Amino acid sequence: MIRLHNLRPRPGAKHRTKRLGIGESSGHGKTSGKGHKGQKARSGGSIRLGFEGGQMPLIRRLPKRGFNNAAFHKTYAVINLDDLNQFEAGTSINEQMLRESKLVRGKVAGLKILGRGELDRSLTIEADKVSESARAKIEKAGGKVNLKAPRAAHGPRHPAAEAQAEPPAPAPKAKKRATKKKPAK
Repeated sequence: MIRLHNLRPRPGAKHRTKRLGIGESSGHGKTSGKGHKGQKARSGGSIRLGFEGGQMPLIRRLPKRGFNNAAFHKTYAVINLDDLNQFEAGTSINEQMLRESKLVRGKVAGLKILGRGELDRSLTIEADKVSESARAKIEKAGGKVNLKAPRAAHGPRHPAAEAQAEPPAPAPKAKKRATKKKPAK
């Protein structure tokens, strides 16, 4: 059984440092494994990843394609019901309180309550999302769930934004173009 007094790294995880420049017979003497001259033999002479000597690199020769929604992904702090048993009965729980008790840390878009474990006291919970099983268990224990109103999306393509925007002004009527009269025959 592993205990603190007999912890040791996995075999092969630690090895001695490669000692360079210690005589020709070592195999790492003289040029210290760098060969003769050239950019890679100089001190600080490393070449950045993907550099092809001035030739247009492969990553720039290939076309850019596709789109990824990862930049718009929202991360929610996940709290399970068994984490909420540490609070007194009748307490109103929100994100601020969970941060003070170190259950929520870092930057999150909101709070999501999941139904792992059992809740043995009545709590009022304010969250952004709640799973069906969590809601059932909270209400069975005599508690209440208050969902926060979702933030309204903004932008030109959102229907709510269109409703709030002013109606477009009517376009001015085009004038009729004058036409030359044809001479009578």
